[in-house]
Amino acid sequence: MTMNLDDCRRLDAEDPLAALRGHFILPDGVIYLDGNSLGVLPKAAPARIAEVVTQEWGEGLIRSWNSARWIDLPQRLGDKLARLIGAAPGEVVCTDGTSVNLYKVLFAALSQMKDSGRRVVVSERSNFPTDLYIAESLCRERGFVLKLIDDPGELPAALDGEVAVLMLTHVNYRTGAMHDMQALTAAAHAAGALAVWDLAHSAGAVPVALNDCDADFAIGCGYKYLNGGPGAPAFVWVHARHASRFEQPLSGWFGHAAPFEFSPHYRPAQGVARYLCGTQPIISLSALECGLDSVLAAEAHDGGRGSMAALRAKSLALTDAFIALVEQRCPGRFTLVTPRAHAQRGSQVCLALADNGPGAYAIVQALIARGVIGDFRAGDSRMPDILRFGFTPLYLGYEDVWNAVEHLAQVLEREEWKRPEFNQKLAVT
Repeated sequence: MTMNLDDCRRLDAEDPLAALRGHFILPDGVIYLDGNSLGVLPKAAPARIAEVVTQEWGEGLIRSWNSARWIDLPQRLGDKLARLIGAAPGEVVCTDGTSVNLYKVLFAALSQMKDSGRRVVVSERSNFPTDLYIAESLCRERGFVLKLIDDPGELPAALDGEVAVLMLTHVNYRTGAMHDMQALTAAAHAAGALAVWDLAHSAGAVPVALNDCDADFAIGCGYKYLNGGPGAPAFVWVHARHASRFEQPLSGWFGHAAPFEFSPHYRPAQGVARYLCGTQPIISLSALECGLDSVLAAEAHDGGRGSMAALRAKSLALTDAFIALVEQRCPGRFTLVTPRAHAQRGSQVCLALADNGPGAYAIVQALIARGVIGDFRAGDSRMPDILRFGFTPLYLGYEDVWNAVEHLAQVLEREEWKRPEFNQKLAVT
């Protein structure tokens, strides 16, 4: 079945989430397909940041820790985020960065397994590099071994009696492939291991059910699909069964059971609050709250189904449309890297050149020059160069998808990607 521009406009007119686009600041002439790297600016954020700076800080000064409730902002945001990832109130805090939080939860998992005799952490070789770097460092420090699996289908077989922890990113950053969290967590538990999940490409993009899947620990970032701004605070979740017994390596005063007791000896807070460390970044957390509210706003536009059900339905429809239009308008030029099956796909579409040629980077740069912002990921001996396009249904429509593919077709037909300026690689793409 083919699609045309009228079909896309009709879908936009019927879209119950279309009004949410008005919650964001989007530059004119830009089709933004990189929300899986950095989300866009919620309209509420500049005013909220100004309020925190000029009123709460400027006028309230130190009193705002109480009067503006700065003191419990990580927990309040954590409760909002819990609604998006299948967690309960009191199980999530927003704090620190993704890498730091991964260090905390992996340390906690390894500490729980230190007397088990198991000494292997299993992950994917194509996992996001910072996750592997953190795991490599901790394994070296704690006497564990990091084992990397090339084929995701081989993960269950790798979970033998030597494995202490399975550490995976739910949606692969390169390919957009999504793991079956429930099945892999069950396999890890059946093997006697713990399951640690990175939700950086999941939270706010796909439904996540941490408690239903019986996961052990999870972390994720706030600046992608949650629209919290560049370097936004990340989040941490821990299953209730671990909440009062896990060890936290960064035992700062905000994670103390009584921070203002000012005791010289550390006594951890109960539950997930012990994952806090130093004084919290209130301005950044306040911006993140605007991003969280922008995602939760989808609930009001979808007849009570819940924000993630509504967003997931539109995400799949947008990515289906993009795949169909690329194959319709650019026949034979690309290989689809992202799985077609809905249950195996995140909220992005990744393409590789069918001839495995060197033009992927230049094509992305030519698209960016036209106002279609996606990104590029370099390949290696196992994987091709990838053109990566993220679809955030809060602010993208079907006509955007049509226009993006039209630009892609023109870049190819006119051979714009061969221009020298599009073949000079930058540090950030």
